[in-house]
Amino acid sequence: MPYTSASIEVSSIASQSDADAFRALNEEWISRLFTLQEEDRAVLGDPFGRIVGPGGDVLLACEPGSGTVVGCVALLAYPDAVFELAKMAVAPAAQGRGIGRQLVAAVIDRAQALGGARLFLGTNSKLAPAIHLYEEAGFVRITRDRLPVADYYARADILMELK
Repeated sequence: MPYTSASIEVSSIASQSDADAFRALNEEWISRLFTLQEEDRAVLGDPFGRIVGPGGDVLLACEPGSGTVVGCVALLAYPDAVFELAKMAVAPAAQGRGIGRQLVAAVIDRAQALGGARLFLGTNSKLAPAIHLYEEAGFVRITRDRLPVADYYARADILMELK
């Protein structure tokens, strides 16, 4: 399933070094802007067991040639063909190159390939560039009562669903 452009290749997580890159990219931005929560640590510490095993995926954006991971996004699976776009990060040095846009498009395609009927996400008003990307991709804001999960991150003050 690799998605390739002139600047980046997006493919599914495949190794422990991929898992380490996923963890590092997310720990950097979450720790810088928020507080790393226990649930963050659990998911980031075991993406194969917590994300891939239950039917989701982690997509990584890599530099062609070097294979350096410069971005990532998780697709968490829930019952009833519901998926969550989560843990999206682009390395600070790689921002502004359209990598986030490519990751959003790739994760939407992946959710559809996995039979997803609903795709949602939670974000924070501090993350204006990400919110803009999600809106460009067709996500619309929803209220907390529309979430398909009961317990959700407190830092998520904006909730969205793909229409």
